[in-house]
Amino acid sequence: MNGMNPINVLIAKLDQSSLWQKEVILKRNEYLVVQGDVNSDLFHILEGTLRIFIMDDDEEHIVRFGYENDLVIALDCFLTSNPTSFYIQAIKKTRLKKLSRSIFEEFIHSSSELSSIWTSLLQSFVHQQIEREFDLLTSSPITRYKRVLLRSPRLFQEIPHKYIASYLRMAPETLSRIKKKMT
Repeated sequence: MNGMNPINVLIAKLDQSSLWQKEVILKRNEYLVVQGDVNSDLFHILEGTLRIFIMDDDEEHIVRFGYENDLVIALDCFLTSNPTSFYIQAIKKTRLKKLSRSIFEEFIHSSSELSSIWTSLLQSFVHQQIEREFDLLTSSPITRYKRVLLRSPRLFQEIPHKYIASYLRMAPETLSRIKKKMT
């Protein structure tokens, strides 16, 4: 892959193979997936942004965002075929391409190069999740803010403040104070 982002390589290979089955358009705040769905499709975000979150009692916990040119799945359902625990919701109008898990898996296993790209992508994802978990378990709010700003500057350009606060596990007021202190 010569240092290229595995997501971009995989998307290019999928596009070349013309496997995408359908385009999906979500209005702002519309759901792609809700908790309890059995949806193991793979989605490519053509434009827009998504948030992936879980509910705990009445509280949302954002675990990830999806941006233009990202791939997004309800990972728990994709891996196990069990109903998902996640909600995937459009933050703004979002246009996606959809591919079923069965066609995707057949495609990925059709060559060692594709299997390698997928493995690299999964490893990258696991590494990101470990970094995030480390931040949430050990870092002060200001350290979390600084680390996520370094890792994901795009977050602060595209995502509303209230969602960033949820993602960083802090009150919106705390995030505002930290941002003021940092500028």
